[in-house]
Amino acid sequence: MKAVYLDHAATTPIRNEVREAMEPYLSESFGNPSSLHRWGREASAALENARATVAETLSVSPQEIYFTRGGTESDNLAVLGCCRFMKAHKKQLTLVVSAIEHSAVLDPAKLVREWQGVELVTLPVSQDGVLDQELLKLALESGPTVVSLLWVNNETGLVFPIAEISGLVNELGGTMHTDAVQAVGKIPVHVKETSIHLLTASGHKIYGPKGTGILFVRSGVDLVPLIHGGGQEQALRPGTEDVAGAVGFACSLQLAIEEQQQSCKKLTELRSVLERRLLELIPGLSINLQDAERASHISSIAIDDVDREDLLAALDLEGIAASGGSACESGSTQTSHVITALYGEEHSAATVRFSLGIETTEQDIEQTILKFTSIVTRLRKLGVAS
Repeated sequence: MKAVYLDHAATTPIRNEVREAMEPYLSESFGNPSSLHRWGREASAALENARATVAETLSVSPQEIYFTRGGTESDNLAVLGCCRFMKAHKKQLTLVVSAIEHSAVLDPAKLVREWQGVELVTLPVSQDGVLDQELLKLALESGPTVVSLLWVNNETGLVFPIAEISGLVNELGGTMHTDAVQAVGKIPVHVKETSIHLLTASGHKIYGPKGTGILFVRSGVDLVPLIHGGGQEQALRPGTEDVAGAVGFACSLQLAIEEQQQSCKKLTELRSVLERRLLELIPGLSINLQDAERASHISSIAIDDVDREDLLAALDLEGIAASGGSACESGSTQTSHVITALYGEEHSAATVRFSLGIETTEQDIEQTILKFTSIVTRLRKLGVAS
C-alpha cells in the first residue's frame, strides 16, 4: 500500500505550477529588487507583479500587501506592531485573543500583557465552539482595543464568524487582526466585504514555498516594525525581498482561491466518510467540535484508552502521516492548549488530527480507516495486557 499523507494543516507540497513560476527567479533573474540596473529592475517588476496578483486575488490594494517570511512573522508583526503603535499614543490598551489561538499570537500576547497599562483579555470558547462575544463587547467598550482571532483553528478546523466579529470590532472602534493561515483557499475569505484591518496568510499551507507569507494592512492602520535596517516593504518589513518566494506565494494563492469551492466540496465528502466510518467502527471515539462549523480539510478525533504518542508512531509505521495537533508544538508531551481550553484539564482522550489535501483520494481514506481501526484495536489489547 502507498503512503498516505494526511497532515496538510502542518504543510503542503509545492505544486508544479508554483515551482515553474519560481524557477526563473532562482536562476537567471536573480537580481536584488533594490538595485537600479537591469537585473534589479527585472526582479523589482516580478516582485510588484506578485504583489499585484495577491492584492487582486484578495480584492485589496497592492499598497496594503506586505511580504513576510511566513505566518508566524505576520502574526507577530500584526499583534506587536499594532499594540506598540497604539500604546505609544494611548495610556491604556486592551488586547483580546481567544483561548484557542495559535502560539504565534498567544506568545506575543503574553509579551504585550507585561507592558504597563495593557490588559490582556482571553475569550473562552465553549465545547460547542462558541466564542464569548459578550466578553469581547465589554472589552471593546472599555477603551482602545486590538483584537486578534483565528479565522480557522489549526487543530480542530473550527471556523470563527470573523465577518460578524470584525463588524462589531469596527463599530466599537477596535482594530481587528485575523490569522487566516488555515482559512485562505479553504473557506471563502472576502477581505473587502469585512471590517478586517489586518490579515495573515502563509504560502506553505496552500501548496506554496515554505518561509513565505503576507500581512494585509488596511490603509490607515499604523504598525511599528519589528525589524529595522532598510526601506523595503514600505519600511515595515526591511530586508532584501525573496522574489522567488513572493512569486511562488502569489501563484499558490491564486490557484487556491480559484479552486477553493471545488476543493471544499471534495474534502467535505472525504472527511465525512472518514469520520462516519471511524465512529461506526471504533467504540470510545468522538469528533472534536463535530457539530460546529468547521473547515473541510481538518478532522480532530478524540479516542479513549490509547496513548497519543503510541497511536501517532503506529500510524507512521503503517505509512500514514497525521499529527496530534499543531506542528509548531509537536515536540510537546502535554495536552494541546486548544483541547484543554475546549474540554478542560480533566480531558484524557488522545487527540489525532487528520488534515486532507487536494491530492487526497478515496483510496487514501479507506486505507486510513482500515489501518487506524486495526492500530487502535491492537493498542487497546496491549494496554489491557500490560
